[in-house]
Amino acid sequence: MKTAIDSSVLYCIGKREPGYEAWQRALAVAAAEGILVVCPVVFAEISPGRSTAARVSADLAALDIHYDPICPEAAFLAGQIHLAYRLEGGPRERLIPDFIIAAHAQVQAGRLAVIDRGYLRRYFPTLTLLQPLKEN
Repeated sequence: MKTAIDSSVLYCIGKREPGYEAWQRALAVAAAEGILVVCPVVFAEISPGRSTAARVSADLAALDIHYDPICPEAAFLAGQIHLAYRLEGGPRERLIPDFIIAAHAQVQAGRLAVIDRGYLRRYFPTLTLLQPLKEN
């Protein structure tokens, strides 16, 4: 199964925030089940602080994470869901990049590793969200 990864998870791991070890374990299990990917939006979000695109690619490769371009169907889905969100009165807190990341995962991967704030479950109800493994 292909697993898309959101920048929230990569930040958590990179900054060693609380729970980062659980995310590392969850991604290790996901990697054993299939390929780990990031879409161009996540690539852009994690780029600040790195000197080149090659450095970002190398950092991702060290984690066995691959770059996965967005197909037109995923981009279209993101636009349609963002429109529905705005028509329902959704504030501009959730801009199109969040919807692109989730749509990419829904259309092009089997699940999304993300620290969900609740809106993804509402607007992408069929998207499987990978959560960190609980310690026993």
